[in-house]
Amino acid sequence: MLHTALFLLLLQGAPATAAQKASTETLKAPVSTSTIRELVAADRQVRGIHLTCWGAGSARNRKELLRKISNSVINTVVVAIKETDGKVYIPGVEKARLWGSNTPAITDPEAMLKDFKGAGLYTVARIVVFKDKILPKVRKDLAVRTPNGDLWRSRNGATWVDPYNREVWDYNLDIAERAAKLGFEEIQFDYIRYPSEGNTALCRYSKPHNRQTSTRNLKEFLDYARKRLAPYKVKISADVFGLTTTVKGDMGIGQDINALAQGADYVYPMMYPSHYAPGEYNLKNPNASPYKVINRGLKDAMGRMGADYAKLRPYLQDFSLGWTYGAPEVRAQLMATRLNHLNSWVLWNAGNRYTWAALTPQAYRAFVDPSYK
Repeated sequence: MLHTALFLLLLQGAPATAAQKASTETLKAPVSTSTIRELVAADRQVRGIHLTCWGAGSARNRKELLRKISNSVINTVVVAIKETDGKVYIPGVEKARLWGSNTPAITDPEAMLKDFKGAGLYTVARIVVFKDKILPKVRKDLAVRTPNGDLWRSRNGATWVDPYNREVWDYNLDIAERAAKLGFEEIQFDYIRYPSEGNTALCRYSKPHNRQTSTRNLKEFLDYARKRLAPYKVKISADVFGLTTTVKGDMGIGQDINALAQGADYVYPMMYPSHYAPGEYNLKNPNASPYKVINRGLKDAMGRMGADYAKLRPYLQDFSLGWTYGAPEVRAQLMATRLNHLNSWVLWNAGNRYTWAALTPQAYRAFVDPSYK
């Protein structure tokens, strides 16, 4: 299922061939400077899992999750606070109440954070920014529209708010500010991009839209967010497509990884192998080659990002989609991350069903980081 020869060599500690040694040296070259090494080593190590609002907000579900986490290397939870449907899951955001987007999934966020912090976990609030199924219907003037003024919709009918509109910015930052006041230590912005799934030639925005303006606008959003959130001393981060580590430009969605890294404390490329098209990185089935996908993507990022490479915290796949993912596949991604000089990562599973066998301290020391304590 994996790239067997290299995987077994890495797991068993077998001597590398000359070709593999040469490949490793090539891999290390872009990050051989003391600056990058020091930045990576000095920063907080994040070994995280993403949690749905219902999984994190339910005291019963949370208790079981914390039990599993206590027997693992996980030290971080990323909690969904606002999702792609536009729903806001924490109370206390006035505009969410007025616009009907509040959903009582996390009814007692103070208790939730007390539990997580009591377990020694670093807490991240994930907020979907510009994809929204609620606000465009309530405030059409804040939506991405078509030339005739109708709501623009993606192929599956989803709507988006206008990324150029400052009222949209303030709404999302009201949610971020509420999360920061509650005590989240990092605010993570997801869907910080423009629509891509549908006839985007029909998208109309409140300002002129092209590659330059779109990229600059997202960076300016992060700059604005930093000013709004400065009193709370939280970190800010951005989720990006996995291929932004490789593809030059903005992928047609405004996501230039270098520009976003300049505006954020951390950048989370979503490097799920199942999301790479057949033939990417010359792999017939990238989903079946998790080590190779992560290795190649991070290697490209090292060559492009300079010192900002240390800001990367890749999202990794812990779900099956057309290919069964278990402990070997999860470990392969963790190994590729570690061998590319990054100490931080977050696993994604939409149902909070993680492969805990790959995350025990014993397994982590044996397969990923021998120095883990």
